[in-house]
Amino acid sequence: MNTNILNDCPQYLRDFLFYMETIKGRSSRTVEAYYIDLRTFLRFIKRHKGLVDKKTVDTDIKIADITIDIIKQITLSDIYEFLNYALSDRENSAKTRSRKVSSLRSFYKYLTTKANLFEENPVLDLEIPSFKRSLPKYLSLEESLELLTHIDGKDQARDYCIITLFLNCGMRLSELVGINLADIKDNNTLKVTGKGNKERILYLNQACLDAIAAYKQVRPVVQTTDKNALFISKQGRRISNRRVEQIVDQCLKTAGLSGKGYSTHKLRHTAATLMYQHGGVDIRLLQDMLGHENLGTTEIYTHVSSKQLEEAAKKNPLSGVKQRKVSSKKEGTED
Repeated sequence: MNTNILNDCPQYLRDFLFYMETIKGRSSRTVEAYYIDLRTFLRFIKRHKGLVDKKTVDTDIKIADITIDIIKQITLSDIYEFLNYALSDRENSAKTRSRKVSSLRSFYKYLTTKANLFEENPVLDLEIPSFKRSLPKYLSLEESLELLTHIDGKDQARDYCIITLFLNCGMRLSELVGINLADIKDNNTLKVTGKGNKERILYLNQACLDAIAAYKQVRPVVQTTDKNALFISKQGRRISNRRVEQIVDQCLKTAGLSGKGYSTHKLRHTAATLMYQHGGVDIRLLQDMLGHENLGTTEIYTHVSSKQLEEAAKKNPLSGVKQRKVSSKKEGTED
């Protein structure tokens, strides 16, 4: 966690952020997202309660002086006012407001059950704003093959390996960047560390094994602190998230697939969708492979398979029934 964000935090907020990172195992990016959401909330509270001059701009509002007694005076009505402010003044989408509610619920749960500063959780029944879940965007099988056949350049082996792992394993960006040489096991498995520092095992198919072997032959040997990283940058360090995104963007462009909304994360969607559509992978196995905590997150991939819906319709036992031909002659008439 960036320690600079703690400079303007009251002690109870510091304790919450440390708790989420060290005990709950949240990533630094997630913890900073909590901080930003709660800073926005506390700045609003100071303005809403008249604790700051009306002319003060939001970015100049400090939150370090907000005591726990002020927090205890915040009502559910105040929180609804905050969510309305997020919608009307900040034009936050339902998804963004939903994230803010999740941050508030985690914060108040900590204050109630861990810090014991509240007897009852005032936001226990606070509902998360509903929002429409859009179907995941993904490359078709033909586009995936096109992408794999248009990877070139001086770092072709590395870049091909990166794209291959994304398309075959469905891992997250942070998981790929975090791979160490020792994580690749002799039994053709790969250990990755996902959200909340949760480890899981992925099985490597032949395409992945071949790509890793080809890259390891040209992988630079470095003596830095990142010497154990699988993917190394030209500077001799573990490759960064941003550099991988640039590599994926360039490969998509070379393959003529830029401008279609595809990105690094869409390769994860692609792996999941192709395995569900073409591999017949069970939804719960797919959940384990992707590292989803909730099955509902994985179920979105079941809505994109028109091919399977078509096959299911064909297997209906009534699918072969034809309409009975009706005689054009009226009943009871004779020639």
